[in-house]
Amino acid sequence: MPEIKVFLLSPASCGGQRARLLLNDRAEFALARQIRTDEGAPLGDVFSFLSGLYFRGKLTYARAFERPPLSAAGIHIITTSRGLQPPDTPIRVADLLEFAAVPIDNEEPRYREPFARDVGQLAAVLGDVGRAVLLGSVATSKYVEVLSESLGDRLLFPQEFVGRGDMSRGGLLLRCVDEGRELEYVPVAGAIRCGPRPSKLPRRS
Repeated sequence: MPEIKVFLLSPASCGGQRARLLLNDRAEFALARQIRTDEGAPLGDVFSFLSGLYFRGKLTYARAFERPPLSAAGIHIITTSRGLQPPDTPIRVADLLEFAAVPIDNEEPRYREPFARDVGQLAAVLGDVGRAVLLGSVATSKYVEVLSESLGDRLLFPQEFVGRGDMSRGGLLLRCVDEGRELEYVPVAGAIRCGPRPSKLPRRS
């Protein structure tokens, strides 16, 4: 039986300097114009702009190695108020402002309730054999707590993420795609999730 594997991508910050640049009414670059239209811009493109290298690395890597079941998407982006969304979900100015207004806090029902609902549905689709790989922070409970409730041992993360900062993780993921090399995943449950900083990545060719 082919391996069933989906990726869960942690969100970009929607309230920082790059968000203000994107939401500037006078901004004329393509993505800023697109997000102001009724059709909106793809969530994956918006978060890649907001987060830069880290989110671009996560999305590129997930697209290269996803193996979804027939009844589910292979990539699910965590949002602050709308649970899990696929990368092609259209996002408009009002949506981005909504994301920025809701904190990622397990005590915040606007965040937790749609997130828990969608993770439960995904867990049912994955069944006993499917696995979900979190490309995001596992050092805190802000994503892991909700995900673990439904996914348990089916929730994995790349072991090489331990000790790396966001930019290092993004660079690592892009190098893996260049090389056609998939990382090793381990269950989040029981794993060592914090550790010393690894050596600096070699220059990307």
